[in-house]
Amino acid sequence: MRKIVLTFGLIAGGILSAMMLLTLPFSEQIGFDKLAIIGYTTMALAFLLIYFGVRSYRDATGGTISFGRAFLVGLGITAVASACYVATWEVIYYKLTPDFVENYAAHSLEKARAAGKSAEEIVTLTAQLARYQEMYKNPLVNIAITFLEPLPVGLVMTLVAAGVLRRRPTQTPAPA
Repeated sequence: MRKIVLTFGLIAGGILSAMMLLTLPFSEQIGFDKLAIIGYTTMALAFLLIYFGVRSYRDATGGTISFGRAFLVGLGITAVASACYVATWEVIYYKLTPDFVENYAAHSLEKARAAGKSAEEIVTLTAQLARYQEMYKNPLVNIAITFLEPLPVGLVMTLVAAGVLRRRPTQTPAPA
């Protein structure tokens, strides 16, 4: 199981990391809203490897797999891919775009102003964004928040793959 989880997890993580490296340095040119769409679409595509990993495990173990075992394989692939995502983000955040959070905060405030939010709402949003920026300076919080970004997508794909691919052993009828 370990080899399959690592193989498919690293491939999915490589896809996530490559797309992040290609897009995040150009976040202002692409636009933060489009960047989110690109990011989550990439996650969904990369996490299709969960299906192939679970199927590979099922085929390697005699063609049967329980929902629980399939879920564990998918969860392992999700964890490995998410760890790659986090590692890449940390390099990007600290080395390539250390002003990303400030730029995102400015974008969020501009978007709120353009939407016609009241002055009170803008002040509240400014305070929330300042707290977020301060929290993000703590590397452990930074890692935790980043890990939570791809996790829901991976969990959904894991549940779908486990449900679709589960296969119980065929029961031979008892002799009469």
